[in-house]
Amino acid sequence: MEDILCAGGVPLDGDALRRFRLYYALLTERNRVMNLTAITGERDVALLHFLDCAALLRAADLRGASVVDVGSGAGFPGLVLKIAEPSIRLTLLDSLGKRVDFLRDTCEKLGFSDVTCLQRRAEETPSDLREGFDFAVARAVAPLNILCELCMPLVSPGGLLLAMKGKNAAEELTEAQSAISKLGGADSDIFFYNIPFTDISHAVVRVKKGSPTPTAYPRRFAKIQKSPL
Repeated sequence: MEDILCAGGVPLDGDALRRFRLYYALLTERNRVMNLTAITGERDVALLHFLDCAALLRAADLRGASVVDVGSGAGFPGLVLKIAEPSIRLTLLDSLGKRVDFLRDTCEKLGFSDVTCLQRRAEETPSDLREGFDFAVARAVAPLNILCELCMPLVSPGGLLLAMKGKNAAEELTEAQSAISKLGGADSDIFFYNIPFTDISHAVVRVKKGSPTPTAYPRRFAKIQKSPL
């Protein structure tokens, strides 16, 4: 695993490699009794989870930044980012209590006492967190136009939404332009990357927050799904 991670383009010291090894062990153990990931095995987890998520550190400078991971699941991408760049001030957000319990236990065993784990739906996040983060990150949560309404109210003006996407990233970004405009978004672009040792190409859609999100957003999730912006 260490050789794969070190070839990923993100500098990792001994502490990071040790934590990735422990994270893998904890993920594998808990995955036996709850559905955390369909990707298993040391090589595939290292490539398709750890290196894939770590690509965000090449898409933006997250050093010392406040980051909220929306729909974190088993900790992807947020916990991977924290291991690779411990200066991140991280909040992990997920709606399922069992997943949040796993995240809290994993953060404790990894020695991350400064990570906040919240059982919340993004559209129901407390008002004191609104526009409180430099970055919102998300992976495999929702189409971009829906994801923008869930995430952008959490990002402070001047910050970025970093949405991990696949081959349809450009199409999703085009479809999300109305949502981006209504939610206070400004410039947007796409960072493309390849996962080392594979033929897989992924993308990070970067949406800059230009102005505060109107207080009418986010709406209730049923309304978001029924009438995307």
